[in-house]
Amino acid sequence: MESLLEVVTELVALLPPSKIEAIASRLRDGLPPGREQDLQQVVGTPAARAALASLIGGWQTTKSSGELVAGMLMGAAHARARTQRDCAVELVWTGPMTPFVAPRRTEQVLLDVIRQATKELFIVSFVAYDIPSVIAAINAAALRGVEVRILVEASVTQGGSLLVDPVATMRSAVPSAKLYAWTDRPHPFTNGRVHAKVAVADDTTAFLTSANLTGHALEKNMEAGVLIVGGHIPSRLRDHLHALIETKVLRPAQR
Repeated sequence: MESLLEVVTELVALLPPSKIEAIASRLRDGLPPGREQDLQQVVGTPAARAALASLIGGWQTTKSSGELVAGMLMGAAHARARTQRDCAVELVWTGPMTPFVAPRRTEQVLLDVIRQATKELFIVSFVAYDIPSVIAAINAAALRGVEVRILVEASVTQGGSLLVDPVATMRSAVPSAKLYAWTDRPHPFTNGRVHAKVAVADDTTAFLTSANLTGHALEKNMEAGVLIVGGHIPSRLRDHLHALIETKVLRPAQR
């Protein structure tokens, strides 16, 4: 029975609720002997076909009733839908694509996060330049009353590591944003860098990515990340960033 539960879980992860319901309905109604393969008409992808074949095999091996397997499918689908409502995690990718996986691009997701912010937006990046679409979205967020905070690596003259000055760039591009820098780096963080790249909207959405806020990172580089909506991770990340400000690890960037 445990192996049957495993294949039920796998199939539910691969198919939308409507298709799970269609399969469950056929199982409930009863399939004529030898017609189990008719279920394959419901699915389209190779992965889903393989999972469905495993389900059929497990069903036949355990000699479970169609009603029981249908109930397992519907229960697993309901639990998965509930979990996804509470917390959804999405793969984000920029770079070469394939016909087999179609994730959204970094710029597309970042713009969505910024546009969906209603109260607060906190963005962290090593550097930031050549990103007109992102700058426009951040300024639009500020105009609708969103409090914008941005942390970037400081220049050498400001206690950071860069010859360029991302703080000055962002201050000019987003005048209303509160800018922060990490300049006091005692042991064991001596010579450390702001290498985190995140965007947190309110306390409900967090985008973690390998991409800096640069044109190349958003359009040309091979970059990967995850978008997390709901659950406790966005609020914990937001709270941690604010705690770094309150404890003066992060300080308002100098002018």
